[in-house]
Amino acid sequence: MTNRLAAFRQKLEGRVDLAFLPLGSTDLHYAAGLARDIPKYGVTLHPGDWLEGAWVAPGHPPVLALPRMTAEFGGRGAPEGVELRVLGDWDDPAKLVTEILAAFRLPPKPRIAVSERAHADSLIQLQALLPDATFVSATAILRELRLIKSDEEIALMREAGRRTEAAFAEVLPKLRFGMTELDVVAEVDYQMKRQDSLGPTFTTTLYNTGPEHPLMLGRRMESWKRKIGPGVSVLFDFGASHQGLCYDYGRTVSFGAPSADQIRVHGLVMQAQSVGIAALKVGATCESVDALARQVILDAGLGAGFRHRLGHGIGWDVHEPPFLTRGDTTVLQEGMMFTIEPSILQDTGFSARTEDVVVVRPGGGERLTEGFQDLLVVDH
Repeated sequence: MTNRLAAFRQKLEGRVDLAFLPLGSTDLHYAAGLARDIPKYGVTLHPGDWLEGAWVAPGHPPVLALPRMTAEFGGRGAPEGVELRVLGDWDDPAKLVTEILAAFRLPPKPRIAVSERAHADSLIQLQALLPDATFVSATAILRELRLIKSDEEIALMREAGRRTEAAFAEVLPKLRFGMTELDVVAEVDYQMKRQDSLGPTFTTTLYNTGPEHPLMLGRRMESWKRKIGPGVSVLFDFGASHQGLCYDYGRTVSFGAPSADQIRVHGLVMQAQSVGIAALKVGATCESVDALARQVILDAGLGAGFRHRLGHGIGWDVHEPPFLTRGDTTVLQEGMMFTIEPSILQDTGFSARTEDVVVVRPGGGERLTEGFQDLLVVDH
């Protein structure tokens, strides 16, 4: 982590005078190892929490500012080489930040980099304190470092995939006719935690579809109540977190003996994924990989069912640029990581999806999960 923080400070040289990375952000987790929590549904506030985060600049030791409740009850502290400043419950946060800013000896019209996921309150307060500053994206600068994954990061992602797939293996024998989507989602999330994952990297999602079971995209609260029985394809989309890395995984399960149409649709999706993985090689472009995989489904006459991009960058966030989609001309480099996730989504027919994380290599992609390639069946 110390090396990443040093590399980030070097990236700032000549570009910005100071960067603010908020606590709880991917940016600060990546740069300094200050881990995120699983997101909460509601908001919890501490006095002065808008200043929570690290102040980083070239040629000056970083400073971590925290409210007392975050430092004490949250067990937060500064990593090696970072100065910790704690705001008391009755102290003035603007005064503390003014003192921190003074130590950095900013020019009259500084350039300040702020994480893209900082709270609006933080930026509003900073604008008031630095009315002549120009604000730019700190996340965009950090992405220059995050784009190519190290061997260590790939190993961590492989382990995240192992835990994800191990959770899925535990879920499969527990599936029964009559379960609701919410029953299945709860089981998936529980099994990921049993694999020593902090939790899901995004909201675990199921879609169940068939001729008598219309697809309900974007209507999660309604679909969660539906019972699943024979004649339905169930599409899984979930992933476990592991030491900051975010996995993303998908498979399709038939409830009841699959029809010829289910088998055909699933087979096309798997074929498209295989083509996409083979095409994920150094020197190709993002859009060319998408086009090759998409052509498999277009040639089968089901192109309208492939409604989204082939995949997205992934790593410390679930979705990262670049994207495997038309119009993205990014040239692939070894060590980039993407999802390869073709699907066929039919409103009143059988659907299917599959998804794995894949690393760009010279001769084609290296997939990090390989299990459950066949159409899975629940028969009771």
